[in-house]
Amino acid sequence: MHKECQFLDYAELIAATDLERIVKAADIPDGFLLARAGRVEAHYLPFDYVNVDARVVVVGISPGFVQWKNAVRAAQQGLRAGLPLPELLRAAKYTGAFSGAIRPNLVALLDDIGLQRWLGIASCASLFGADAHLMHVSGALRQAVFVDGPDGAKLNYNGASPNMLTTPLLQDQLLDYFGREAALIKDAVFVPLGPKVGLALDWLARRGVLDEGRILHGLPHPSGANAERIAYFLGRKEKTALSSRTNGAQIDADRLALRAKMAALGMPGMNQG
Repeated sequence: MHKECQFLDYAELIAATDLERIVKAADIPDGFLLARAGRVEAHYLPFDYVNVDARVVVVGISPGFVQWKNAVRAAQQGLRAGLPLPELLRAAKYTGAFSGAIRPNLVALLDDIGLQRWLGIASCASLFGADAHLMHVSGALRQAVFVDGPDGAKLNYNGASPNMLTTPLLQDQLLDYFGREAALIKDAVFVPLGPKVGLALDWLARRGVLDEGRILHGLPHPSGANAERIAYFLGRKEKTALSSRTNGAQIDADRLALRAKMAALGMPGMNQG
């Protein structure tokens, strides 16, 4: 079975896994291990679902331990319920997606650049409901990646160390999973969540996997911890009120570049102001 869908290879292991005994990444059974090199290892989780008809792809760094556990739990429930494979995989992929402050922040940012008009919907809020068929969510590293930390702990990979673009195992993960996904989704724009993801998408674009013109660089990460940058991008805070940690000029430049890119995609007027 090709790498886009490995679930059947892991279904028996998933069904037999006692999640109550897995309280940290180091507890994940060895059967889930896909690759290890040095301090880095990648573990399978049931994120095989790909919405090939999506028109917007939201891309994070990599699922962490909580996402791994939630996805395996959802897959177990789907197996017990006898769900058809596509339905099971979709449920496993989207369990808990963008919960907390991230979802309203992401919606506000996407609406601000006019993505909802490009999609022909009233607001990007409906991407989490009636218009979910228009969106795909993924990670530059689709599998769960962990890095050895102090005292034998396995830490969620945060995109910083090691560099995914110079680390062979992570390059392979980027190409073999997200790269193959992206090649299946022909008519979408790609929204990187954070600069590290943006660099990864540019790396793929240089290899002909993505069209650089469809990568929407420059949105602040929608995390609740990024509130000031989000507020300034959305015009909810004045530049004079920004703290020294926030580069208002860079955000202004990013906003203008995004509007120009939306105009190039067929959004009249988005390159103004």
